Amino acid sequence: MGATSKEVGFMDARMTAILSRMFSPGAAGSSPSVLDPDPWLAPDADPIARLAAAFLVAASGPAHATYPRAMATLAAPSSGSSASDSESPEALLAAFYRDGLERMSSELARVIADDPSVAARLDQAVSRLSAERGSAWDDGAADEGREALWTAFFPQAVGLLGHEEERIAALRAARTVTIVSLAMDPLTDPAREVLFTSNVLLTVPSATTDVADLPYPPALREAIDAAAVEPQRYWFDHPIQLGVEPGGNELLYGLRMLDAAIDAEPRRGRVTCLLSVSVTHDGLGPIARPYVRAELARSGGLRHVDVVVVTERDSSRLVDEVIVPALGLTPGESGAAAAQGIRDVFGVDGEYGRHYSFLKAIAALWHVAVDPGVRATFKFDLDQVFPQDVLVGETGQTAFGHLATPLWGASAIDSEGRPVDLGMLAGALVNERDIGRGLFTPDVAMPIHGPALDEYVFWSALPQAVSTRAEMMERYDGPAVDGVVRALERVHVTGGTNGIRVDALRRHRPFTPTFVGRAEDQAYILSALGRPGPRLAYAHAAGLIMRHDKEAFAGEAIAAAHVGKLIGDDLRILLFSAYADVAAGAADGPPDGALDRAAIGRLLDPFSGSFVSALPHTVVLLRMALRTIRLLAAGEADEARQYATEGAMRVGETLAFSSDRAAVSERVAAERTAWGHYYDAIDALEAGLGAGSERARELASRAMAIIDGCRIVMAPPTG
Repeated sequence: MGATSKEVGFMDARMTAILSRMFSPGAAGSSPSVLDPDPWLAPDADPIARLAAAFLVAASGPAHATYPRAMATLAAPSSGSSASDSESPEALLAAFYRDGLERMSSELARVIADDPSVAARLDQAVSRLSAERGSAWDDGAADEGREALWTAFFPQAVGLLGHEEERIAALRAARTVTIVSLAMDPLTDPAREVLFTSNVLLTVPSATTDVADLPYPPALREAIDAAAVEPQRYWFDHPIQLGVEPGGNELLYGLRMLDAAIDAEPRRGRVTCLLSVSVTHDGLGPIARPYVRAELARSGGLRHVDVVVVTERDSSRLVDEVIVPALGLTPGESGAAAAQGIRDVFGVDGEYGRHYSFLKAIAALWHVAVDPGVRATFKFDLDQVFPQDVLVGETGQTAFGHLATPLWGASAIDSEGRPVDLGMLAGALVNERDIGRGLFTPDVAMPIHGPALDEYVFWSALPQAVSTRAEMMERYDGPAVDGVVRALERVHVTGGTNGIRVDALRRHRPFTPTFVGRAEDQAYILSALGRPGPRLAYAHAAGLIMRHDKEAFAGEAIAAAHVGKLIGDDLRILLFSAYADVAAGAADGPPDGALDRAAIGRLLDPFSGSFVSALPHTVVLLRMALRTIRLLAAGEADEARQYATEGAMRVGETLAFSSDRAAVSERVAAERTAWGHYYDAIDALEAGLGAGSERARELASRAMAIIDGCRIVMAPPTG
């Protein structure tokens, strides 16, 4: 099939043919390419760019005109250095790319052996590229070349551009479910029956913040200074920088807006909002609640919201003092292992998946040990607001009215004839800058240009825009989909504006693996695929739309986290692809209920499924190199360097983990077992309380005491 992998990094000539076509020199009169690497390989080019271009050329194989120069660059990445100079950023990045060539070779050989459809796609791409003679790809005119590359790398986007409306209609039909029975017991008093939850992401102050001038107690300021010099452990999209001005503080903004929304409800009451606090640096954990208390105190308090702040220490106490005793674990090795397993999954620090699962699972414990009136939990992000006046004006209902929909808890049949349990609920978002155009304005714009550089390999914005219009903009105002006989299920959901009923939570026991750091909301449903019985699904709540205000007040935090978000998307491809393999392989339901990888793809496509790649290592490595050059071409040199060097470290670690399917499978299985123990403990505690067990009453009292210790108590505002 061609040269050996040691020579070019591939054992299949089809891939080298595709990449050579993408990265040809672009001489006058030749067919167009995605990128001419020659200028980026010049001796005076930025070293980061030279390495990215060298990787792309090396992956194209020895037939490429500049292959020898590319290999020499990867061997000695900068003038006066060598590959043995392992401490320089350039040397580390070169090693990452050299390792990447071998990873791409191994992946391609394995995938083609396991999945003939991938080889067929590569054949098709080569054939289409050979026939393509269009104009330059970067102007969006060469449709055939673009579609050929997407056929190889990003099949979810094939056929979307120019056919958006047809694909929206087809996707909406695929998401349509037929209602068998509406919820027998829909929510009637959301203020009483819903535990509202959100997550506070805390990081160290901005470099421009003088901690000594912050209006906090001395001990709090000293702890902030100490945490700021610690190594960062976790990266989030736009964490709150301690010391940020109140007007730019997402915590205060979200709670004040929730308070105002409840004030606008005809049937309002005090609601509980549980906040998990996740930190980027370990030293911030012990000061998280004092920080929240200090910020709320200087903001004036809340009229209708009781705030509960849960840190990692609090969640550990709930496990050790309530859950493990309720499970009745016997002393010994197996009992200790089970207890540690629960601690590993039930908590708030770590990647997004961990706190996301916690904010769902806590509702089951709350229902049994704290307040049996709580029947569901609803998560929102603190930069999301219920625009009550617009909701009433355009839908006739307030937020609480939408939460009371009988679709939440309904039974239905999906478009492929499978039973589904609509135990979850999902709303939508509208951007603050767009709400003047109407509530039902998609928060993701449809791309108006063709792809550029890395978007020929992966362009999630396109299927995201299509999916947003298909799933989130349905109004239930027509005979075909009326919200009574037929409705939509949701797959593409956001981290906020979604909830789950406690009965569905305990029945299906869903979770997001703790290694998932992006799109934890969309990963959550994967744990329930292939399980016995009706498939757990999200009901679409038409009109339950929150206003997304992050750009209006959190610009500094968003900018600070921009590069981390780009890297997070690369990690998402690797982890979603590995997790989908595990979910398909672990399907243990009956034959008519199990979902193989193809069926999972049909369910998740086009947007969520676009991160489930047949060639995740190849896609991520090519995308990283192309995006680095794209950032440099845009004049964003600092961002490009951070993206390349930090990305090499984080992606390298995730490549090692995600490529070991046995390790991923074992991790998911262990976490599923741990969550099984957690819900078994909840069941045992409930049974004990029902039987009048003194021990069960003691454990429930202990849970209430721990939760009470997490409450932020302050006088309500006056006036």
